[in-house]
Amino acid sequence: MNFLKRYSAMWSPIDLIVIVFYSFLTVLNIIFAYKLPYWHIFISINIFIVVYVILIAYFEKEKPGKTIKAFHYWYLPPLILLTFKELYFMIKPIREADYDQLLIAADRWIFGSADPTHLFMKIANPVLTEILQIAYTSFFFLPMFLAVSFYLQKRYIEFEYSVYAVVFGFFLSYIGYFMLPGVGPRFTLHDFALLEQELPGLFFTPFFRGVINAGGSVFPWTPDPTEFVQRDVFPSGHTMMTLIVMYLSVKYRSKIKWFLCIMGTLLIISTVYLRYHYVIDLIGGFIFMLMSVPLGKYLFNYWNSKHKRELIS
Repeated sequence: MNFLKRYSAMWSPIDLIVIVFYSFLTVLNIIFAYKLPYWHIFISINIFIVVYVILIAYFEKEKPGKTIKAFHYWYLPPLILLTFKELYFMIKPIREADYDQLLIAADRWIFGSADPTHLFMKIANPVLTEILQIAYTSFFFLPMFLAVSFYLQKRYIEFEYSVYAVVFGFFLSYIGYFMLPGVGPRFTLHDFALLEQELPGLFFTPFFRGVINAGGSVFPWTPDPTEFVQRDVFPSGHTMMTLIVMYLSVKYRSKIKWFLCIMGTLLIISTVYLRYHYVIDLIGGFIFMLMSVPLGKYLFNYWNSKHKRELIS
């Protein structure tokens, strides 16, 4: 216990949630090993990540420097993507069924038997599609823009907290994906093969759309996209994380808050317009954001106060 207490004191709140989350994923892999063909690989990866975080926290404490600090923070963006792909191999085998019909029914109850993606077709045009596809693709960059803006202003507690809040939000949304797995309206309410014809863009849309598809494990040669696509519809992580970024940018007066809010608003609209999400997914993302922000802030300040570090207001 003294050993754990000594080394845990070196962990930042970010280190703590990474260690806890990857320990959680490891336990899930062990419990459902009979359903998960690659469980042993992911357990090895998860253990490596936990050890890496513990060691990097130790070295930053014992031998502080810019290089160590960079390794301590900038492993997080690729880690988020790696986790996303680990879930790809976990959610479908564990949950087995998709819940798109339930999500569709919820949207139709809200909109009076109409499907929002079909309603958007009335205003669809290549210019709007191009703008919204660019906004949608900016998803992973907006949190980094926010963090860098604080770092360049030497507002280090806001920088650390924004990184923490984003990582905490991602992990919470990833857990949420196990609740109601689904593939989204581009596969259920529309013919995915006709997407380029029905919702064409201008210059960048085909490329960005291809990148997004590949991120969801759908490639041009995929025989049955619905079977292979990632189950990441509910809650809408795009909505949840973008709202967190927008909230933090306004609350802590980031110099780029207007850019983030405008891009974030377009991004949220794009999730339905581009047929990635149902509206109920966005509502779920909003609810998850409302849970993530106060819970994350409480845990951040609790851990920092316990180890006599600066708190966030």
